Amino acid sequence: MPLSEYEQRVLEQMERQLTTDDPRLANTLTQRSRRSVGRWVLAGVGTAVGLLLLVLGAAGDGLVLLGVVGFVLMFASVAYAFAEPRRRGQVPTAAPNAGRPAPARSSKPGFMSRMEQRWDRRREPGDR
Repeated sequence: MPLSEYEQRVLEQMERQLTTDDPRLANTLTQRSRRSVGRWVLAGVGTAVGLLLLVLGAAGDGLVLLGVVGFVLMFASVAYAFAEPRRRGQVPTAAPNAGRPAPARSSKPGFMSRMEQRWDRRREPGDR
């Protein structure tokens, strides 16, 4: 069922608001990363072999090390499948906040204090 004109306008307005409020988040959400089929196949084969080694290690007497190797192989394969692929010749860039002054630290370090600071900056009276 297609959206009505009103719903489309509201959705476009929300998208524009997101882009102006947090352009980095909007950019992250609009990027589409394509992973090659070979990456998925390699990860699937690695996971299957790791599962086989894990089962053989659990079933056999004295083959605990084989089970551990199987688990590590499974974990590494899944991590490889979902990791962001690197492009050839890509040079690491500077930190995203390089050149910007550090935000004022509050008594509560961590994620929540950063979110509170962002909320306060957005709600300042002279902002809008």
